Amino acid sequence: MRSRSPQLPRHPLIVCASLVQSPTNLGALCRTAEIFRLQSLVLPTLSVAQNWEFRKLAASAHHWQPLESCPGDRLLSQIPQWQQQAYGVYALTLLPTAKPLLQFSFPEKTVLVLGRELTGVPPEIVQACNGAIAIPQFGLVESLNVSTAAAIAAYEYIRQHAKSGY
Repeated sequence: MRSRSPQLPRHPLIVCASLVQSPTNLGALCRTAEIFRLQSLVLPTLSVAQNWEFRKLAASAHHWQPLESCPGDRLLSQIPQWQQQAYGVYALTLLPTAKPLLQFSFPEKTVLVLGRELTGVPPEIVQACNGAIAIPQFGLVESLNVSTAAAIAAYEYIRQHAKSGY
């Protein structure tokens, strides 16, 4: 399987983690992106892939998962570029105006924008996106860990778009 890996198709979902700051969370996101064969994981900087905490959670996924970089301060200008390439760009957020995940139909070409730990996706980023998605939560804790939330959203994307041959 590993020798064929570069030739296997990837799902056209880009996970944008430009705002995520924790190397541990970024490593977990890399592992999730590789497991689901996502098109790309966007990091704030590619150098984070050299960090021990990143590599520990990535569990070697960084060797196969395509990685890109977009610093958080450039994300606002990157969103229109994705949209010009026919990607729907959606913020994963807890805003009350966000569409619940199970009621959302992902476009085949999607960028999922993740927020900063603790503060989420800034309002100007949400506004630049095509929309916002929320994972319904029922407990007392205010939010899921960003890598856990991204894994849930990526799974739902895969469930909606999985084709034979992946």
